[in-house]
Amino acid sequence: MTTYKESGVDVDAGDDAVDRIKPIVQETFTPGVLAGIGSFGSYVELDASAYDEPVLVSSIDGVGTKVKVAVRTGRFDTVGQDLVNHCVNDVAVCGARPLYFLDYYGVGRLDPEVAESVVRGFASACKETGTALVGGEIAEMPDVYGNDNFDLVGCIVAVVEKKGILNGSTTEVGDVLIGLPSTGLHTNGYTLARTVLFDAFDVDDTPDVLAGETVGDALLRVHRSYLDAIQAVFQSDCTPRGFAHITGGGLPGNLRRIMSEGCRAEVDYDAWNRPALFNLIQSLGDVPESDMRRTFNCGIGLVGTFPSDEADAAVDLLRVEGEEPVVIGRVVEDV
Repeated sequence: MTTYKESGVDVDAGDDAVDRIKPIVQETFTPGVLAGIGSFGSYVELDASAYDEPVLVSSIDGVGTKVKVAVRTGRFDTVGQDLVNHCVNDVAVCGARPLYFLDYYGVGRLDPEVAESVVRGFASACKETGTALVGGEIAEMPDVYGNDNFDLVGCIVAVVEKKGILNGSTTEVGDVLIGLPSTGLHTNGYTLARTVLFDAFDVDDTPDVLAGETVGDALLRVHRSYLDAIQAVFQSDCTPRGFAHITGGGLPGNLRRIMSEGCRAEVDYDAWNRPALFNLIQSLGDVPESDMRRTFNCGIGLVGTFPSDEADAAVDLLRVEGEEPVVIGRVVEDV
C-alpha cells in the first residue's frame, strides 16, 4: 500500500500551513473583501460609484530565481514582499491603485513554518500598499521542484479612471527622464548574479565593497514599492507622460514601452552612482556593459517622463522616503 504522503505530498502539512496563514491574510482585508480564504473563489466588491469610468488593470509576475537565494540563506521573510511590490509597481505605473492580490506558492516539500514566513511577507507588503490578499494556491509537487526548491507567482488587480490611464502615448521630444533609486537587484537578473557571485563567495561573506553587508543580505534586499511616489505625482498639478518600472530588459527595454511613435529615450548612465553590488557583479564576472544594462536596473528602479518645464517640481514630488530622484536623460527624436 502506498499513501499520498509516501508519494511526497503531505496533506496534513498543507492543512497546518492554511491554519497558520489565515489570520495573517485576514489582516490585509479591505472593506470590499466579502469572503475569507478557503472558498473556491475570492469575492471583492468594487465601489463603482467612486469612478466615472472605472477600468480594471491586471498583471501577473514572479520573483524568478531570487527564491534560490532565499533557500541558500534560509531566509524566507522577504521574497513575499518582493512579489507583491513588483506586481504593485506594474499596475501603479499605469495610473492604477491596487485592489487585491493572489499568489501561487509551489513547493517541493511543504514546510508550514516556511510557508508562514513567505505569506507574512505577502501580508506585510499588502498592508503597506493597501492591497487585499484575498487568496492563493499552495501546491506541493516534489517531482517538479525537488525537496528544497519553490516558486512564487502573483496576480494583482487594480483600478484606474479611464481618463487617467497612463501609457506614454503623449511623450514628446524634449521631455526629461527622472529616475528613482532601486534598493538593489529587485527581482531581475538573479541567474546571472548567482552565477557570478556564488562562484566567488558564500552567502555569509562580506566583501569590502559591500561595506559590511553580506552577499546574501545584499541579494535579498526587498524590491521597493513606488506606489506612494507615483500617487504623489498624480495628486499634483504635474503632467507625467508615463512611468516605467525597470524590470527584465533594464532601462533600454522598459523605457521603450513608454515612448510614443518617433521618440527614443536617451539615458546618461553617468548621471547617478551605480550601487556597489552591480559593480561587484560586473567586475567579478567580466560582464559586458551592454549585458549589465539589459539585465539589471543598475540602481534605477522607476523612471518617469515629464515635460522639461516640470522637471524641478517632479523631482520634489518624487522625493519620497528620503530617496533622491535624479534626471537621468531626455527624450530625443528616434531617427
